[in-house]
Amino acid sequence: MAVDQLIGDMALEARRLGAADALLKARLRRWLSLEPPARWLLIEPDVELGRIVIHELEQALALPVLGCSPEECGKPGTLDGCMALVLPSKAARVRKLLPAGKELTTLQVHPVSVELQENMQRYMPEHAADLIGIASRWSEFQRIAQTMLIAVGFAPESLLVCDATKAGWKRGLDATTGVVCDVATELELPEEIHRIVFRLVGEASMAELLAIESRLSGETVRAAMRV
Repeated sequence: MAVDQLIGDMALEARRLGAADALLKARLRRWLSLEPPARWLLIEPDVELGRIVIHELEQALALPVLGCSPEECGKPGTLDGCMALVLPSKAARVRKLLPAGKELTTLQVHPVSVELQENMQRYMPEHAADLIGIASRWSEFQRIAQTMLIAVGFAPESLLVCDATKAGWKRGLDATTGVVCDVATELELPEEIHRIVFRLVGEASMAELLAIESRLSGETVRAAMRV
C-alpha cells in the first residue's frame, strides 16, 4: 500500500505539471528498465564479525546491506545487482572467487587494539576501581577488549566479559560503570547502561561508499532523462 500511495502521488504531481499519460508511462518504463546495483554485499566467513560490520554500514548507507560467506558468493544469482565488499584480511581469498571484471571494494578498518586502548586510557583514571563490562557476539572482540583493558591498567577481576550469543548474557551489567561493545550489541543493551562503543569500519571507507551511492543516484537520473 505504501508503494501504491507513492506511485499515485507521483502520478498526480506529474499530471499537475502537465505531463501526458503516455509520457508518464514511458518514463516509468524507462526507470524500471534501469538496473543499477541495488544493494551492498559483504563477503565474510565469520558470521558474527559480518553482523557487526553490516550494522555499521546500515546506519550510514541508503542501499540495503546483505552478507554472505565466500563459498556462497559463487552461487548463481548471489552477486546479481550487488556491489561486493570485503574486509582486508579476506580480500585476496575473495577476489579469487569472483568472476573476472567483478569489482570488489576492500573496507578499511580501525585497528581495534590501538583505538580501544586510546579510548580506555582516557576513561581509566576516574574509573580504575570500577566494574567494566565487555559485551559482544564476536569472540575476537571479547578477547581483544579484555586484553587491552588489562593493558591500560584495569584488573582482570574488574572486567565482566559477556558473550552475547549465550542466554542470560546481560546478567550483572547493571552493576558496571560502562560496557565496551560493538554497534550490533549496543542495540541489545538495556537503556540505562553506559555504552563505550567501538566501530570497526574506518571513516575513509564509509565516505567512499557514500560517494559511490551518490554517484549511482546521479547516473540513474541522467540515464532516465535520456529517453
